[in-house]
Amino acid sequence: MQRIRLRYTKRGRLRFTSHRDFQRAFERALRRAEVPMAYSAGFTPHPKVSYANAAPTGTGSEAEYLEIALTAHRDPEKLRELLDESLPDGLDIVDAVQARTSGLADRLTASVWELRLDGVEPEEAERAAQTFLAAETVEVQRRTKNGVRTFDTRAAVVSLDARPAAADRPLDNACAILRLVVRHVTPAVRPDDVLSGLRAVADLAPPVPAAVTRLAQGLFDEESGTVTDPLAPDRDADTAAPPTAAVTADAKAPEGPA
Repeated sequence: MQRIRLRYTKRGRLRFTSHRDFQRAFERALRRAEVPMAYSAGFTPHPKVSYANAAPTGTGSEAEYLEIALTAHRDPEKLRELLDESLPDGLDIVDAVQARTSGLADRLTASVWELRLDGVEPEEAERAAQTFLAAETVEVQRRTKNGVRTFDTRAAVVSLDARPAAADRPLDNACAILRLVVRHVTPAVRPDDVLSGLRAVADLAPPVPAAVTRLAQGLFDEESGTVTDPLAPDRDADTAAPPTAAVTADAKAPEGPA
């Protein structure tokens, strides 16, 4: 059985698709691309697809991950192209590697988020960010299926800074960009929880909902303070791996008569 790990995006209007919507679209893409999927056992077999830490509905993402199991060998890049062609624009398969290591989900320990705050001056956003970081705890409430839950958002936030929006935006339209690195903890701290915390400690209340995009997720490197590529170990292992049996057999095959 071959395992392939994929990175995909949620862009534009497709950011509003739920995780279940994506699952349905992806399984249709698997059938269109005629991917030789492995299936689970039992009375209701389903394709072996493992999803990891999906972004909340309504947020964009450049770094969503999943793993599929195949019954026949396929080239990861050709498979990526076939699946990408079979998905709607906005749900894009942008990377594929053969899984040669274990524990993809264990390498997703932090995320980098970008929050676009229209109607907010960068100076106001920076002041709010510094107030948030200076606090020991920032408690917020979120309604869950088990009722309202109170939890601390500050401990999960590794870094938070504000910057102006791109220079090509109209000068008369205030807009600030918050860049946020959040550890994946329990309970999960989402970007909207951090916005609730900013409202609580610094009275930051954007006039319109923030546009939220996950830029990266992976293992948090304590020394550099960066979030690393979770597929890098598989690429490194693939480079170091010996030739496959098929390639070796071809290399040793005797030449035919001249």
